[in-house]
Amino acid sequence: MFVGRGAELSLLAKRIEHIRRTGTGLAVALRGRRQVGKSRLVQELCDRSGLPYVYFTAVKGASATESTAQFLATLAESDLPNDHALLPSTSPPGGWGDMLRILAGSLPDRPCIVVLDELPWLAEQDETFDAQLQVVWDRLLSRRPVLLLLLGSDLHMMRRFTAYDQPFYGRADNLVLGPLNLAETADAAGLAGSDAIDAHLITGGLPGILLRWPAGARAADHLREECADPASPLFTVPEQSLAAEFPNPDVARRVFEAVGGDARAFANIAGIAGGRGGPVRSGTLSPLLRQLTEDKQVLAADQPLSTSSGKPVLYRVADSNLRLYLAIMRDVHNLVLRGRPDAGYALFQNRWSSWRGRAVEPLIRTSAEQATVTGALPWPDAQVVGGWWNRQFNPEIDLVGADRAPVASRIHFCGSVKWLGTPFDSHDLHHLRDGARQVPGFDDAAGLLAVTRSGADIPAGAVDVVWGPDDVVAAWRP
Repeated sequence: MFVGRGAELSLLAKRIEHIRRTGTGLAVALRGRRQVGKSRLVQELCDRSGLPYVYFTAVKGASATESTAQFLATLAESDLPNDHALLPSTSPPGGWGDMLRILAGSLPDRPCIVVLDELPWLAEQDETFDAQLQVVWDRLLSRRPVLLLLLGSDLHMMRRFTAYDQPFYGRADNLVLGPLNLAETADAAGLAGSDAIDAHLITGGLPGILLRWPAGARAADHLREECADPASPLFTVPEQSLAAEFPNPDVARRVFEAVGGDARAFANIAGIAGGRGGPVRSGTLSPLLRQLTEDKQVLAADQPLSTSSGKPVLYRVADSNLRLYLAIMRDVHNLVLRGRPDAGYALFQNRWSSWRGRAVEPLIRTSAEQATVTGALPWPDAQVVGGWWNRQFNPEIDLVGADRAPVASRIHFCGSVKWLGTPFDSHDLHHLRDGARQVPGFDDAAGLLAVTRSGADIPAGAVDVVWGPDDVVAAWRP
């Protein structure tokens, strides 16, 4: 089953059309986290295009000699070479430089596709790989009608590959593949409204997990079944991601897990991630948080949004599936492995509602940003949606729509998220109004938005917009 990715397929198809029209090559560096569906997307493109192609996936830890031999075998088995008889029987002694020249000489005269998956592993095998690829691309490959797709899960390494001080700079288009959006998750799981949102929070929009989601199954029912399976993707996929990102039990991993345990502020993270010597020192923690947010992109940093600069910055795990695993599912998995699936499911039920109430806020913020673009919300000049809090976290405003971030020049609306089993009522309205007045930049011209899972019990016109689960999902529809 292949769901969604219409925009990404369209972007890649446009590049194939350019190759058809000009007869020259294009390169695309496609990066995205593990299990996000890069390989599946590219395979779908190859199948739909009908073009000859070769798809090579590097093996981590292999030598350059082993990799070139594997590549040659893959090339010989593909429908790409113009003349299979001209391919050598053994890999060339010159390593990847000679192998890439053999590839260029084997290309047909019509449009074709070459895929190198897990590119960073090739760079690990041969420190000259980037330079060799640049030379062969400039002299040979770019002059042929080929779409060269370079895939990688190491986000930092993939960004470095096309950085200004690297050999391949300016030669490849950069595309970032994120998880499926909320509407695509809804379609893949066969769900709507709050059930679709639950599925998205649990899976993180990762296709590898969604493929195991029975169509139309609600989260509670699906989780009950998965708790009987110790090898469920809900357990194994995030654990594999965690092991890949943090292979060693170092300070970086302790910091990440502290955030996953809902330590959001700097001081709390330092205390929980510290050891016998006390909290992690500021001089150590600050660069680690910067690395985890900017380089690895496994953490997201939220700043209070208003017309004044504010603190503190709050951190969260960017992937909601991994965030759920650290907060709940790892403990559930331990019980399941001990042969206690019923206890594991009970633990999930006990923690799920409170976790969901916090985890849904970033999703609703991005949904509100989508809705301002499409006109579904009456504040078209709001370009960003964040939250606001002071140092005392009293009050905390869930939604702030503004013209820019992190310091806005105008606040267009403030809002509250109530994602419980009771309606948004007059008590919630009172807190929203009082809290909004404390947001720097909020004035009488700004609006109010209530986002509620269970409807609203307030006077008509008390807020400008009431949003329910169906509205949140609809924000992602064309």
